[in-house]
Parts: sequence; C-alpha cells; structure tokens
Amino acid sequence: MDILSIAMCIFIVMESANVAILYFWPGSRIGSGVGVFNAFHSSQSQEQKLFSAYLVNWVAGVKLIFIFLLGVIVAIGSEPVRMWAVVAMILSIATYFWRLHPIIRQLDAMGCITPKGYSKALGWMIGGFLLLFTLALAIYLLGKLS
Repeated sequence: MDILSIAMCIFIVMESANVAILYFWPGSRIGSGVGVFNAFHSSQSQEQKLFSAYLVNWVAGVKLIFIFLLGVIVAIGSEPVRMWAVVAMILSIATYFWRLHPIIRQLDAMGCITPKGYSKALGWMIGGFLLLFTLALAIYLLGKLS
C-alpha cells in the first residue's frame, strides 16, 4: 500500500467514527458531534429541532460520500487517480479555514460553544488532516523524483 492510500485509509477510519457520532450521538461533544454548539441543546420549537436534525444528518451523508469515494479510489484507483484524489482532499479540506473556521471562532468568542476554545481544537484537528494529506503528497512526489 502506497503512502497516498495509507493517508486516505487514516482519513476513512477517522471520518467513519465522526459519521457514527453524527448519526447515533449527534449531541456528543467529541468528534464531529454538534453538542459543542449550545444552540443545539436549546432548540425550542419542533421546527428548529427538525432543521438541526436535518443538517446534522446531511453533514453525515456528505461525509459518507467522501468516505465511499475514497474507499473506491484506494481499492481500484490507479496511481495518478490516488494522487489527484489527495490533491482534491487538500483543496476541499482547506475550504474549512475559508468559510467555517471564522464562524466557529466567532461563536466561540461569543460563548456559544462548550467547551470554550473548541474552535482552536477543531482548527488543529482539521489542520492535522491537511498536514496528513500534504505530507503524503510530498513524500509521494519526492519518491517519484528519486
């Protein structure tokens, strides 16, 4: 198994745990659980609760798309396809810092997240995914140059 496949498999395992949390324990404060958002626990109306449940399950479904596509790429993808999949993962994960991270940092500063400082932990975790894929790509490319 090459370095690109190893990186994708690590991501698949970690994101599978996050999908399980979202589907079965959405109010959790670990992994991708949305229990860190105080508003999740204080939804008053049935409409808000259903909307929150819809969004949580939608996110889990999107994560499953990534997981299954990466699984197919690891199982039957050619070497160039695996390399471009890693490039796509780097670019798609990086969008977190463009749109989502500023929002969660603001919510954290407003006291809307428990535990306080969670936005930093999440930023480091997602940064770790970026680092994982970037290092795997660099190692792969350096191996091609040798």
